[in-house]
Amino acid sequence: MSQLRLLILGAHPDDGEFHAGGIASAYARQGHRVRVVSVTNGAAGHHFREPSELAERRRREASRAARVIGAESEVWEFPDGALEPSLEVRARVIRCIREYQPDLVLTHRLCDYHPDHRSVGQAVQDASYLVTVPLVQPEVPHLKQDPVVAYMPDLFTKPTPLQPDVVLDIGPWIDTIVEMLACHESQVFEWLPFNRGRECPADTPGAERPSAERMAWLRDWYAERAAARADRFRSALCQRYGQAAGERVQYAEAFEISEYAAPLDEQARERLFGFLN
Repeated sequence: MSQLRLLILGAHPDDGEFHAGGIASAYARQGHRVRVVSVTNGAAGHHFREPSELAERRRREASRAARVIGAESEVWEFPDGALEPSLEVRARVIRCIREYQPDLVLTHRLCDYHPDHRSVGQAVQDASYLVTVPLVQPEVPHLKQDPVVAYMPDLFTKPTPLQPDVVLDIGPWIDTIVEMLACHESQVFEWLPFNRGRECPADTPGAERPSAERMAWLRDWYAERAAARADRFRSALCQRYGQAAGERVQYAEAFEISEYAAPLDEQARERLFGFLN
């Protein structure tokens, strides 16, 4: 099988790992290229660090997380917490897709709690057709056809819940995902526990790696999220893996195919997802 290119366009430096760490790990393990992009600089996601320090720190964290699976990392300069689906953002997305030429693009749905997530999803939606139009940004060669674009999993229900066109048992990748997430120390061990009211175990100051206690805590936290997805998409898992095997899936990711890009016909489904477990 020829090498595939997976592009994850998230709003913040840890979004790719939280929402699509399993499929990214599976793609990388099979020798495919994976690029994880954060459209914002992540400079607003904290309660005591200075924005300029935080932006640089999160860039380093994203790079370390990508290296866990041998992926590429990009963190763009758009301001965290103030992203809009502007023409400038759309143009950057168009250039990114044209230059990387992905087979599969993953991004946020427009049904999401965070305005930055919604803005990235809107920008990708708006760019999907335009990547094939030669006179739009003619300085970057256009694509002859759209890639397949899919929305990353979430549990939001209004105005419409995610429709799972593709589901994946991420049980084999759970420890790899947690290892990637642990690289985002400023988020998973500092900001998110503060913001979500969860107590994180203390760590030794200056430690090179999180303690075993912290890693176990993070694994339990992420497992809750991944298990909730498996429960939500149980019927699709049973259809994919068979009733008995689908009932046994503990942790899952699910993806909805965008209507605004290439369709997921049977040939594309086999090529992009057939090699997954």
